[in-house]
Amino acid sequence: MGFREITEKFEGDRLSEFASKSSDTMGRLIEEEKCTVRTEYQRDRDRILHSKAFRRLKHKTQVFLSPEGDHYRTRLTHTLEVAQISRTIARALQLNEDLTEAIALGHDLGHTPFGHSGEKILDKIHPGGFMHNEQSLRVIDCIEKGKHGLGLNLTFEVRDGIRNHTGDMEPVTLEGQIVKLSDRIAYINHDIDDAIRGSILTSNDLPKDCIINLGESHSQRINNMIMDVIYHSVGESKIRMSENILYYTNKLRQFMFENVYLSKKAKKEEEKAQYIIEQLYNYFILHPEKMSLEMRERMENNNINEIVKDYIAGMTDRYVINRYMEIYIPGVWK
Repeated sequence: MGFREITEKFEGDRLSEFASKSSDTMGRLIEEEKCTVRTEYQRDRDRILHSKAFRRLKHKTQVFLSPEGDHYRTRLTHTLEVAQISRTIARALQLNEDLTEAIALGHDLGHTPFGHSGEKILDKIHPGGFMHNEQSLRVIDCIEKGKHGLGLNLTFEVRDGIRNHTGDMEPVTLEGQIVKLSDRIAYINHDIDDAIRGSILTSNDLPKDCIINLGESHSQRINNMIMDVIYHSVGESKIRMSENILYYTNKLRQFMFENVYLSKKAKKEEEKAQYIIEQLYNYFILHPEKMSLEMRERMENNNINEIVKDYIAGMTDRYVINRYMEIYIPGVWK
């Protein structure tokens, strides 16, 4: 018995009846010879981890545009926090940690520069709209380069979890459902932490009934939410919170929208950020030769609007600013 087969046997013997076993995957878009050591979900996790899109997350905004401090979350640190929360829940429920981790690490690969501000403006100006979960799937299917050319050729279960980590659709696996809940647990709590650090909120501003039911501190709230998910999902065919904790979690999320995500202070640079993205989008539509060679090479088989959207969505915050300055700001005479 080989190394991969030993792991697959372990999954069959030890994981829950509701777990997604790697040997039972619905497969890849292109059939591949299996690895002798890693399971299919482990390979997917590694492909995501080594992708360029994953590395770029460290320079993409989570909520606050151009924060000056070193401790504000980025899209990468958010992703790592989601992966940590997801794996904790998956391990407790004896579900597939490798699948959970792969989905968590890949769920935001398609996010734009400037966070949801960038997503909002691309959705407005791009024909057909823009959703970061759909773009994440496009990144792994069409943009990143893998062994078969374009696309990482991930398994159905990982692709499904990434696509349905937000929105009305539910992931088909419990592991994907874990990531969907963990994403919300992570961003509600770390955004509170960042908002307090940025003097947008104080701890006394948080709704009292939410604090009483969820916890006073950052760590208490995360722990209570995680434990609630675990205890109410044991032996169940669906991942869920209790009605009480879900109610106060949603109430706290609504509070964050009203007081942080849509506040003037937190979004004071949003109009500038959206203006930059819109100007670059229109510029590259008219001057596609100014895009990177990698993007220009894909123009023969793709609509120009789609390529420009891919190009801008893949940019980091600092790169999109540098491109704007390079195109629109006069250079200094030397």
